[in-house]
Amino acid sequence: MNSNYPHPIIAREGWVLIGGSFLLAALWTSFAGFGFVAALLWILFLLVTQFFRDPPRTVPTLPDVVLSPADGQIVKVEKTIDPFTNKDAILISVFMNIFNVHCQRSPVEGTVEDVQYYPGKFLNADLDKASTENERNAVVMRLKDGQAITVVQVAGLVARRILCYVQKGDELSRGERYGFIRFGSRLGGYLPTDAEPCVTIGEKVLGTETILAKLQPKTK
Repeated sequence: MNSNYPHPIIAREGWVLIGGSFLLAALWTSFAGFGFVAALLWILFLLVTQFFRDPPRTVPTLPDVVLSPADGQIVKVEKTIDPFTNKDAILISVFMNIFNVHCQRSPVEGTVEDVQYYPGKFLNADLDKASTENERNAVVMRLKDGQAITVVQVAGLVARRILCYVQKGDELSRGERYGFIRFGSRLGGYLPTDAEPCVTIGEKVLGTETILAKLQPKTK
């Protein structure tokens, strides 16, 4: 895993857009003065900057837990089938609006066993069918005790670019950054059926800092 992804505080995915919006606002203000249009351009610069913020997070030290891979709101907690491994699972979905931090962090420590990308539609990420019909990228991780979880990045109505920086065989630690989705989107986590969810629908979560579920320890 590339430890340089992304730059702390401001995600590198936004550097060009932030720089461009700043330059536009500065040039307009310089030539036309600070008026209504200039104010709008500076507000745009601030909005772009806040979207690409990437603050450091404190990683919980409790054993056998699954951390939230992103900021957002819990929109689903249910038993289902993991479509990427074809096994029974508990699905916990996190919806991210455009005001949430949009980098993705590993919910567990483990090895990337598979990465599966699927092109698709760009439905509103708040819709249930977005998880199966939208553009998405799944990362299957194998824990040291043999358990597996799948984390899925799902594109939304506005988000049309999923970025994933890991590949099969990479090692990830808890809270390690591994991806980014531009603008509103959704994250899904497929967990073992005996996992104990620690969140409820409607609850707001923070990437890395919020514990989504507790896993039952296994012996290999």
